[in-house]
Amino acid sequence: MTEPLLQNSEKLQARLKEIPLEAGVYFMRDRHDGVIYIGKSKALRNRVRSYFRSSQELSPRIAMMVQLVYEIEFIVTDSEAEALALEANLIKQYQPYYNVLLKDDKKYPYVCITWSEDYPRIFITRKRRMGGTKDKYYGPYVDVFNLKRTLGIIKRAFPLRQRPIPIFKDRPCLNYDMGLCPGVCQEKISPEEYRKTMLKVAMIFQGRSSELVETFTEKMEAAAENLDFEKAADLRDRIQVLQNLGANQKVSLPDDTVSRDAIALAYDEQHTCIQLFQIRAGRLVGRLAFVADSQSNTPETILQSTLEAHYQNCDPVEIPNEVHTQLELPEVEILQAWLSDRKGRKVAIATPQRQLKAELIEMVERNAQYELARIQKQSDRNLQGLEDLAEILNLDSLPHRIEGYDISHIQGSDAVASQVVFIDGIPAKQHYRHYKIRNPDIQTGHSDDFASLAEVIARRFRKYSAFEMDALTLSSSPMGEGKSEDFPDVVMIDGGKGQLSSVMKIIDKLGLRDRLTVISLAKKREEIFLPEQSEPLVGGDPERAGVQLLRRLRDEAHRFAITFHRQKRSQRMQRSHLDQITGLGHHRQKVLLEKFHSVEYIRQATVEQIAETDGIGRKLAQHIYNHFHSTAN
Repeated sequence: MTEPLLQNSEKLQARLKEIPLEAGVYFMRDRHDGVIYIGKSKALRNRVRSYFRSSQELSPRIAMMVQLVYEIEFIVTDSEAEALALEANLIKQYQPYYNVLLKDDKKYPYVCITWSEDYPRIFITRKRRMGGTKDKYYGPYVDVFNLKRTLGIIKRAFPLRQRPIPIFKDRPCLNYDMGLCPGVCQEKISPEEYRKTMLKVAMIFQGRSSELVETFTEKMEAAAENLDFEKAADLRDRIQVLQNLGANQKVSLPDDTVSRDAIALAYDEQHTCIQLFQIRAGRLVGRLAFVADSQSNTPETILQSTLEAHYQNCDPVEIPNEVHTQLELPEVEILQAWLSDRKGRKVAIATPQRQLKAELIEMVERNAQYELARIQKQSDRNLQGLEDLAEILNLDSLPHRIEGYDISHIQGSDAVASQVVFIDGIPAKQHYRHYKIRNPDIQTGHSDDFASLAEVIARRFRKYSAFEMDALTLSSSPMGEGKSEDFPDVVMIDGGKGQLSSVMKIIDKLGLRDRLTVISLAKKREEIFLPEQSEPLVGGDPERAGVQLLRRLRDEAHRFAITFHRQKRSQRMQRSHLDQITGLGHHRQKVLLEKFHSVEYIRQATVEQIAETDGIGRKLAQHIYNHFHSTAN
């Protein structure tokens, strides 16, 4: 592969002629033979050819992708619905760069059920796809308060696993005695029976509460007939809980026999906000939110892609009978056939124009407009902060990447440092880093923030020394080739003139003074200091947007550093007792803590239980037991 297809017209035309006019899936590959895009079509040749027509109006994202295509492959299918299903599976397998449409919006939480575990847990998370492949996620949900309330009620109505790690080794905790947990930690319930309970809980988040109420009602009546009044009372209480979940619902439709989803969006030049309302038994049971890049495609295509991505992660029973859309979908027949095939019965997709269904779409669109306005307001605040910061620091352009550093310790003990990153004024937590201070002079009773900051900056920017910087290209590229994305535009140190001076000595040694903009932010008066200036920067008013941006960065660096420091201190305190035991090295301490989880559990363990630990013999186990149970200890 010597050049892109766009630059080799003969090869491009020959390749297009080989593609048939049938339904199927096509692959776009780059010069490294990696898959960068996967698409579907009912006429493959026409769809692929449209990418390379000069008259075709492509979004900036897709136009950039076309320039990177070196090869095209395809798979023919029997139908459009089969092509859609195949495309979904291939996207999951290859994760192509240019197929990323929906962003995981961490403002909104998901509900996760860990089906990958023998005893599944249920919890709220803002990180999707972080667990096992069998784990199930529902959401993202907009109403966080109501979601937490619902989960709290569910945990009171159903006996569920309450803790990821048990408190006691040989007995259940108080949750078991209160009937909140079935005794998972001591396996007082089998995994099969526990999963049956969790399946009932999953029905609630699938919008099937009415089915669950009917099932419980039948069982309650049967228990009453059999004079099992205790079981009947328990089922009655669960029915009341499920009915109360929808008691405060304000949205309802008169047709309570049809399950339906309603989807609409609002967009500007940068952001597209999508809202999806789930109506079950005439009531709104879920309100989901998604965010997309407006330049990725047309609003109609974004709506269709959102529905495809959403229903790919749904069980067939969760798919509604009707889907109402704000705009006509470009491939509505394909999506309709695919959903009908998955559900096992007909699924209708329509764009309502009148009466109650049209009013429902208008309500969903209005909610999307409010969400877009909120995002625009946040973007305007970030832009204003970046523009003001560029003016304060006299920068040639807006700072794209800003890094903040802070030190945390208690009189020198457990000294650590944090590095937090803001991209375009927004925290980018995937780029956060923490450091353990290695300086041997910094220990309990002796602290040195100046030396600690100097050490961290040296470790962070050593690879960018003046000898290597000339070979780096700092211009951006869509695929990240030939660039250094993690080189900051501004570095902020938490502290005053002293901290800044110690850091600049390291920057000078690395030859980066002319390449890096380094400042410090003092805590008392929110004063900004520049290198080799004894007085704070004029114009650094604490109420200015640029200074407020730096304060948010400083506070985040402080929070991140303290969190890591507390973690290290807790680990050290756990190990303090074990360090006093002769013959118990670091590795064996780690193995013991992995098995017993805390020093207190080791203290309560018998000699036999300690001896069962890998690498701990009977003699050492007796020595450990004697240490904790001697009169002196």
